This record gives sequence, structure tokens and C-alpha cells, in this order.
Amino acid sequence: MFKQNSPMAKAARVLAWGCGCAVLGSLAAAAAGGVQIRQQGDIVRVEINGKLFTEYHYRDASKPFLYPILGPGDLPMTRNWPMKNAPAETQDHPHHRSLWWAHGDVNGVDFWSESPRAGRTVQDCFLELKSGPDKGVIKTRDQLISKEGRIIGTVEETMTFYNRKDDRLMDFTVKVMATHGDLVFGDTKEGTMALRLAESMRLKPNKFNVGKPTGHIVTSEGARDNDTWGKRAAWVDYYGPVRGQIVGVAMFDHPDNPRHPTWWHVRNYGLFAANPFGVHYFEGKPKGAGDYKIPAGESRTWKYRIYFHRGNEQQAHVAEAYQAWVRETNAAR
Repeated sequence: MFKQNSPMAKAARVLAWGCGCAVLGSLAAAAAGGVQIRQQGDIVRVEINGKLFTEYHYRDASKPFLYPILGPGDLPMTRNWPMKNAPAETQDHPHHRSLWWAHGDVNGVDFWSESPRAGRTVQDCFLELKSGPDKGVIKTRDQLISKEGRIIGTVEETMTFYNRKDDRLMDFTVKVMATHGDLVFGDTKEGTMALRLAESMRLKPNKFNVGKPTGHIVTSEGARDNDTWGKRAAWVDYYGPVRGQIVGVAMFDHPDNPRHPTWWHVRNYGLFAANPFGVHYFEGKPKGAGDYKIPAGESRTWKYRIYFHRGNEQQAHVAEAYQAWVRETNAAR
């Protein structure tokens, strides 16, 4: 992952020896059913009723990510590259790793790309690995580390996976902590809660799929397709064909999130991201208009739900699913 004596490698070794985290919960439930969370080497495998849903990768990459993502009918919902080569896929944007959280400017450090000057999101430790009949949890603590090995801040990511019969559902909660001084999320379009969808789902077909059916994008505010980029909305749904079936991914932005409803960095080539910071790019306001500061010692939390479904947004009742999630979280307070 890092050169042996680089500043990044030294910081990673300090984290590994000084972590002190305790993993809470069972790694796997006794029964074969339900949601199984199993650590296998450098990945954590997530199975739902005995079938693979995804794997959490936290080594040998610029940031942790989930890959593959197998949706309804075990259909692949995200692009394979750069994790592996696959037919009929483009090989652009090597930092688009299936499903991930990152931002392109945190205190001036790029955690989005994999450029030579980019920082890394380095796992500190697992806080929870828990299986269960109805849901499973992966909770991890990560450090944002600059190219020079300087710790910028701390992130806790909680991924909750639900036991569903006909679709797939997960919650992704990100708690960002200003543990090493003020944190400023800079005004850039390059972020933040993101997926790179299966190539056949793209609104604009790649060179391998010209003339074939394509996907579509719709927001909670009614914007569609190319009109969705840079718009604010409570949710966005991106659906299209995979192996002859129409499937979709809806991402929900919780009303409690800072700057809700978020802006959407959603592209016709399959990038799908919620970005609450890129105001200059999305609305043409002065540079820096989207800067967001977390003062030293404080934290901010963003909550997202990601819904993998069959059909389009109406057939999957995406609007109703969003409202049900809001009611559910409000009732849990």
C-alpha cells in the first residue's frame, strides 16, 4: 500500500500499534441465515441468507470501499474496474471504486483521487463487526492522512446491511471528527458519498453499448437525466438495464444532514454522488462558497440510505421508501 519508509507508511504503523479499539459484537451468527459479517483476511464479507451481497476492502487502496455490490437477482450494480478487468467496461477514473466515501479537498488535501499528491483514508481499527437475523453492522474508524504522513482528521463509518427478500438495503453513516485541529471541507465537485454504477446502467452509453438500452436519472424534485447534475434533492434514483433486467440504485439524504437537501454530482457516465460542498461548481457562486468548517474538537454526522431495487423509481416506490426511512429514524430518537 505504501513505500516501506514513507511518511504515510510510518503513520499507518503508528495507527496499527496504537489503536486500542475493541471489536464489539459477533463476527458471525451461528445460523446460516440472516446477515452474516465475516472477516476473511483483508476483507470483510457480507452475506444475506447465504448469498454474497458485498465485501468491504480496507487494505491496499487509497480509501476503503465496498465491492462487488450484488443487487436484486444477484445482479452486479457497480463497475468492476479498477478492481478487476471485465468485458464492455471503460477504464477511466481509477479512483471510482464501486461504493465509497471521500472528498477532494479536506484542509487542502485531496482524498478523492489517487494522484501522486493525494492523501489516504487509512483504517485505524474496527469498532464493530456484528451479524444478526435482521441486520449486520460494520463500524470502522479511519484516519485522513496527507501524503506527508500528517493526520488531518478522523472518520467513523457505520455500514448497516438489512435482511431483505426482494431488494437490497444498506445505511451508510459518516461521523467526521476534527481530532487534529479545524477541518475545512473545500468547495469542490469531487466528492463525496459515491458509487460508480454498472456500465450498462449509464445514461450515456459507453463505446461498447452504443445502440443498446441505457439508464435514466430522476430526483425527488422531478429533474431527470442530464438536468439532474448539480441540483439539490432529498433523493436521487439511477436505474437502467443489467443483463436484460431493469434495476436501480436510490440514494437518500437524511433531513438531519448538514446542508440538506444535498447537491448531486451525478454524471451521465455512471458516477453517482451526494456532495454537500461543491456549491461554486453546482450553482456558479464565488469560489469557496461551499466551504464547510468543523471546528477543532467537534464533529458532524451525515446519514445516507442506499436502496438497490428492481424497476424504475415508480415501480420501486422510491419516494415512499424515503419517507418511511425518515419516519423510522425519527421514531428511533
